[in-house]
Amino acid sequence: MNIAEIVSRLIKKCKTSNPFELANALGIKILLEELGNIKGYYNKPLRMKQIHINCNLDRQAQLFTCAHELGHAILHPNASTPFLRSSTLLSVDKMEIEANEFATILLIPNEVILENRNLTVEQLSRLVGYEQSLIELRLKSCREM
Repeated sequence: MNIAEIVSRLIKKCKTSNPFELANALGIKILLEELGNIKGYYNKPLRMKQIHINCNLDRQAQLFTCAHELGHAILHPNASTPFLRSSTLLSVDKMEIEANEFATILLIPNEVILENRNLTVEQLSRLVGYEQSLIELRLKSCREM
């Protein structure tokens, strides 16, 4: 099953595309806290899934961060990217790209892409409020569907 199918099933099951509501429905605890320069992270202490989000981010950034970390919780439930990044030589790039893809599919519906297919990546980026690299990733996932 690809990421788009996973997101679609999740939205259908929980009847929402809001990442905060999805996390709540899945029993994943969300903690808003001071994280300095870190936007957020996912961990699973004592088998309890948690998403930590920097409370100093604006609402749009908190929404994306929650969706990204929810992607980790669903796609990589037993991986700790902070640990892998700091304590091993393993690359976490693939997991980060997958979490970004999950977040963009969750937060930017197909209808928005289709209704605005004449816009450039830069224009679409301004319209939905996410970086151009994320829009490019979202458009790539649309072409693959």
